[in-house]
Amino acid sequence: MKAETWIFVITTAFFALVTPAYWFITHDWTGTSALVMSTLLVLMVSIYLGFHAARMDPRPEDRKDGEIAEGAGELGFFPPYSWWPLWCASTLAVCVLGVALGQWWMFVVGTGLGVIALSGWVFEYYRGEHAH
Repeated sequence: MKAETWIFVITTAFFALVTPAYWFITHDWTGTSALVMSTLLVLMVSIYLGFHAARMDPRPEDRKDGEIAEGAGELGFFPPYSWWPLWCASTLAVCVLGVALGQWWMFVVGTGLGVIALSGWVFEYYRGEHAH
């Protein structure tokens, strides 16, 4: 993870240099605050990856003598397709549309359907085709 850490450290340095330059050129509070928050978020990821890279054994891609075959094997669990994110997004759209139009009954219906959709998404691996 040392390569990933360095990518984020370089990105942090870039944002740290661009943010004051942007402020001095434009005097725009909105863009400057967005750049400051971007700098802090990338710094947070850099610190996280740096701490974990120091505690981990080097991966094959982190070593100069690493071979491609050393990285073979299971990489992790990747979920199959799911329709539940579509239904969650649809119920969120109904809720937002209800608030925007001032129709609170739409918000209530969207919230009720959203609870069902979110429950289906959370528990999709407990029943059906992809049950564990």
